[in-house]
Amino acid sequence: MTFKTSMLTAAALLALVAPAVAADAPGVTATEIKIGNTEAYSGPASAYGAIGKGESAFWTMINEQGGVAGRKINFISVDDGYNPAKTVEQTRKLVEQDGVAFLFNALGTPTNSAVHKYLNQKNIPQLFVATGADKWGDYKDFPWTMGWQPSYRTEAQIYAKYILKEKPNAKIAILYQNDDFGKDYVAGVKDVLGDKYAKMVVKEATYETSDPTIDSQVVTLQASGADTLITAAIPKFAAQTIRKVYDIGWRPTHFLTNVSLSVAAVMLPAGAEKGIGVITSNYGKDATDPAWKDDPGMNEWRAFMKKYMPGADMSDNNFVYAYGVSLTMLQVLKQCNGDFSRQNVMKQAANIHDLVLPTALPGVKVNTSPTNFHPIRQMQLQKWDGKTWVRFGDVISGAGS
Repeated sequence: MTFKTSMLTAAALLALVAPAVAADAPGVTATEIKIGNTEAYSGPASAYGAIGKGESAFWTMINEQGGVAGRKINFISVDDGYNPAKTVEQTRKLVEQDGVAFLFNALGTPTNSAVHKYLNQKNIPQLFVATGADKWGDYKDFPWTMGWQPSYRTEAQIYAKYILKEKPNAKIAILYQNDDFGKDYVAGVKDVLGDKYAKMVVKEATYETSDPTIDSQVVTLQASGADTLITAAIPKFAAQTIRKVYDIGWRPTHFLTNVSLSVAAVMLPAGAEKGIGVITSNYGKDATDPAWKDDPGMNEWRAFMKKYMPGADMSDNNFVYAYGVSLTMLQVLKQCNGDFSRQNVMKQAANIHDLVLPTALPGVKVNTSPTNFHPIRQMQLQKWDGKTWVRFGDVISGAGS
């Protein structure tokens, strides 16, 4: 389904008379659906604030077109500073005071982890969280939580498979954030390397989001003799890592988490020339890739940006991400067919079939089921050439997909 088709379908829904509000549909009235979101508009992960801004603009667009099934979207996005304690406070406020129907695309692994049990105990959908931690696909123990982007563990498996094929004698160093986000990368590498892990991974180093820099960790990793580096870091620390690796003259084959591939938020702050050769992966189209210059899907995104986010940095792929995940949420709301009870919203989120997003790479589709809470499972490797990310190889899946 293309963006244009989805918009036409949405318009058709608007023509319907808004059905009666279900008694068990908190956050829903005859004219409104309240959706909650926590975002890092401040703090160490503030580069991701672009996502929340993009989503707010998206729902403004949908409301101008009449909303969904006669209801406008009241998107309440609040700042938690990437601080789990603040996330708990803000999420409780969204649920208990603002009365939202559900949470959509709240950002961060440590932050979502802090409210994971709370939302599931209250049977409140925690949908399409903005984090690729593998645990968001645990439909058995946490049936009200679902991820969206590929699992970090899957991504790490893809890097490890590439290393085994291209550099079977590699000496690997891993730098990762000391939480579930970072640890998923270690787990994914172990999945593929198995008993070779202890021999091939010569050094691991972690950082805390409260650390001022990761300079000492990079120096330690270089001293290990590693010739390959896997970096699982949010934008601030990813940019620091790229810069430090270059400045100390270390030239490892460098793999970077896809959540830090933004040209505007990472590659340019690091120094465009300092990241040449860095490898990452993506499931979406990069706004700086000339291959999408005349692409219909990306032209739809550009038109949206021009009208609803004038002056925004078009090289920031966080805006592309925001658009794609919002379209996925819109699809779920359309499938609800006017029944926006929490139970039905969750049921429809677990029944998405071959959704093609205008911002997704060719071959990448969104699929969910009651036993598949990992909507996107394909990625393609890409390398930084100093100006943009250059894709190579096929669209591939991880070891467990």
